[in-house]
Amino acid sequence: MSYDKKFEKIKNHPDLPKHVGIIMDGNGRWAKGRGLPRVAGHNEGVNSVQEVVEFCGEVGISYLTIYTFSEENWKRPGWEVASLMQLLVTTINKQIERLLRQNVQIHTIGHLDKLPVLAKRSMASAVKRTKNNTGLVLNVALSYGGRQEIIDAVKKLAYRVKNGELDPETIDEQLLADQLYTAGQPDPDLIIRTGGENRVSNFLLWQLAYSELYITKIAWPDFRKFQFLEAVWDYIHRERRYGQVSEQIQEKAALVNP
Repeated sequence: MSYDKKFEKIKNHPDLPKHVGIIMDGNGRWAKGRGLPRVAGHNEGVNSVQEVVEFCGEVGISYLTIYTFSEENWKRPGWEVASLMQLLVTTINKQIERLLRQNVQIHTIGHLDKLPVLAKRSMASAVKRTKNNTGLVLNVALSYGGRQEIIDAVKKLAYRVKNGELDPETIDEQLLADQLYTAGQPDPDLIIRTGGENRVSNFLLWQLAYSELYITKIAWPDFRKFQFLEAVWDYIHRERRYGQVSEQIQEKAALVNP
């Protein structure tokens, strides 16, 4: 089936994922395979982000979370970290008008206090300028770690218990979820990992409990609209059971669509 036909079939499809998370991996290997410096892969990867963001808005996906820079990435060589921070600033400044036209709302998750001053200012400005947009919510994970997010959430609850504001017996999954960086957003239905590695790399550990995983060997700089469409196409043809059996799912579907 052609790209155009698949696109029309998934556009506003009832089973379209509301929230997609992407582990954008393979930039360095993409560059190395072409005899280029690693930063060239990151630069090309920006074009992939641009295409995927546009695609999400076109088909009706509400939330997109991109793993831009992890807590672990601070361990990389200083020159690469500096290059990534500069690329972040350059990209935001260059893309902000496009994002405004596309009605994208930017949200950041992670420990942004660790970012260089210019990077923090650029991201804060982008968040402020897009806060009233009503289209796709783009979560940019920066200096982010899933374990740290859970620790931060637990600390918030612990302080409330300590201050006598909260009975520990009332703590449940929803209350903890309300303390996460993504509070108020649906958990990701689909997690995409490019670059071929088979791990989640400390990404949205709480939120992905029931996410569908889609892993591709395609490196992030080569992952564009067509590849994203294929991932979503694969997703809408899966059966999500949440611990139930197929027969139960089919019986419920028959009640809704007799």
